[in-house]
Amino acid sequence: MALTAHTTPRTDPAHPAAPAQHSAVRSLLRLWPFVRPVRARLFTAAFVAVVASCIGVVIPLVLKWLVDGPVAAGDTGGVWWGGGCLLLLGLAEAGLFGLRRWLVARPTAGVEAAMREALYHRVQRLPVAFHDRWASGQLLSRATTDLQLLRLFLVFPLTFLLVNGATIVVGCAILLAQRWSLGLVLLAPVLPLTVMCSVFQAKYAQVARRAQDQLGDLTTVVEESVLGIRIIKGFGRHRSQARAFRELIRSVRATELRKARLLSVVWGANTLLPELAVGTALVLGAVQVADGRLSAGTLVAFLSTALALRWPVDSIGFLLAMSSAAATAADRCFEVLDAPLADDPAAPDRAADAGGGRTGGAPPAGGLVFEGVGFRYPDAPPDTPATLRGVDLHIRPGETMALVGATGSGKTTLTALVPRLYDPTAGRITLDGRDLATLSRDEARALVAVAFEEPTLFSATAAENVLMGAAGTPDADRAAGRSGRQDERDHPRAARDTEDGRDTGDGHGDRDVLADRTGLATARQADQEAALRRALEVAQADGFVAALPQGAATEVGEQGMSLSGGQRQRLALARAVVGRPRFLVLDDPLSALDVHTEALVEAALRNVLATTTALVVAHRPSTVLLADRVALLSDGRIAAVGTHRQLLRDSPEYAALMSGAAEPGDGGPAHGSGPDAGAGRGPARTTGTGPHEGESAR
Repeated sequence: MALTAHTTPRTDPAHPAAPAQHSAVRSLLRLWPFVRPVRARLFTAAFVAVVASCIGVVIPLVLKWLVDGPVAAGDTGGVWWGGGCLLLLGLAEAGLFGLRRWLVARPTAGVEAAMREALYHRVQRLPVAFHDRWASGQLLSRATTDLQLLRLFLVFPLTFLLVNGATIVVGCAILLAQRWSLGLVLLAPVLPLTVMCSVFQAKYAQVARRAQDQLGDLTTVVEESVLGIRIIKGFGRHRSQARAFRELIRSVRATELRKARLLSVVWGANTLLPELAVGTALVLGAVQVADGRLSAGTLVAFLSTALALRWPVDSIGFLLAMSSAAATAADRCFEVLDAPLADDPAAPDRAADAGGGRTGGAPPAGGLVFEGVGFRYPDAPPDTPATLRGVDLHIRPGETMALVGATGSGKTTLTALVPRLYDPTAGRITLDGRDLATLSRDEARALVAVAFEEPTLFSATAAENVLMGAAGTPDADRAAGRSGRQDERDHPRAARDTEDGRDTGDGHGDRDVLADRTGLATARQADQEAALRRALEVAQADGFVAALPQGAATEVGEQGMSLSGGQRQRLALARAVVGRPRFLVLDDPLSALDVHTEALVEAALRNVLATTTALVVAHRPSTVLLADRVALLSDGRIAAVGTHRQLLRDSPEYAALMSGAAEPGDGGPAHGSGPDAGAGRGPARTTGTGPHEGESAR
């Protein structure tokens, strides 16, 4: 893989070619729902900061009194008293600014945490089609860098834009009140600075957006390079990867330098023009003092006030830059938060629409049924045929159906429709007569368990990875219900006392309730351990799991990389069967196993398949023989359905697939190997044959 190929195209949602132009204020106002719970502390902090800033503006007035009064009169006591006032004002200013920082620390961290939680929850709820289009690095950068920028905005620019604005207004009023002619001189740069800051904000926002998108691309590249480090090292591509990565870094560096140039221009202008105005006012004021038209104290106070306004004016460019970056970060985060969720849960009108295609009054069939199912990926070109077209297939309750087809025929896509990873674009799917479109995704996934061709494990223990398949399943809920009902039968009095909120009066009631809860937790843990042992035995994973350093409590590492490919696949299979699902979808679950382990897994898997309705994607005859019947998927259509023996006899395409998959010297399936399970359940039927160009290779 070449890193230069990772650059996300401009048509990607993460890089809109023509992003909607929002004002920074409008973008930042969208943070209000997250800020509202902590608004009291933030408003208090802003008020405290304004008071502290105004104290800094008042100090020059004390200086004026001190120069024109005690200093001019030689009053030593007055000088000490004035110096004490200045010290107290300085301490008050410092204390109030410290209080402001303390007030904003906790709420802004809470806002960041709330936004990160909302973003993560949204990412988990968004459909798979969204994740197909978005690079993972773009999502990671939004959940980390962008949210940090938003927190920094709430801590510093949000407050100080208000504080500095108030300080400038109050300071200008004081300047005009002291000497309006000199005040107008100091206000002369306001108009050009306003125009310059407006232009700066518009340009900086565009560059900041480009920089944050490039950082997202960089995050994607780093993530892929870390996950693919074995490939990079195995092919000796670390030097070429480093060169490609260096090119990406240079593009990020160029953008950051562009930001720095813009910031340097506006900061230089914000510093130069006010300094020129102050210098001009100083010269004019000194002339007026020499002519006796202005007191020395007034000139000192005037210049002190002007210098007190220096930081608020100088920081305008810096605060606008941080605000523009925060507005861009808010836009990027809300691109994810605003992404539409799939229709879930199903509304009544969807249920009516889903059932509108049925004719006649016959009750819906049980098991897993595909009726005229079609599917086209959202990003597929409009001139290409759909990945699935008119799929009709009935898997009877308790039956195992093998799904066979050439690469790119749509097998994985078809299996992804059952747990509602995608929704059909035509037709419908029913589970025991219930239209899948009328079930919420949570309900559908509680009924269906899936083992994908690419096993995915998490940075958790082996037991936790397997038991992920048990949480929320009907059997787990039933087990919990049985434990609770048995607990009530064993301790009816404690249950009644708990419901009524009473104690027995002798102190035994609380102990009984605690013992009941402990017993319930123990029973649930025992049920989980039994389910774990059973699932590991079915997947033939109990042996290697027991040999791990801490057994099932051993951390398997990120992506389970501490395990072999076959071990990861067996844990994924155990995860699929641990919850005793009503419907089981297996996408070539034994592809990474050796012949002997495969035979052991198949023997144990037969017992599981006997109690569930299963759809198994198969590429090898040994896997096909697990099924009662076989469906041949060709060019997005079901070409034939029947037993293994029937399809070998009647379907040349199926016979070719199986003969190509047969082991050399085993006689080949064309000679009738394997049991004729499911014979007599109906002849093979053909609904369409022949490949078409443009078929998706998914």
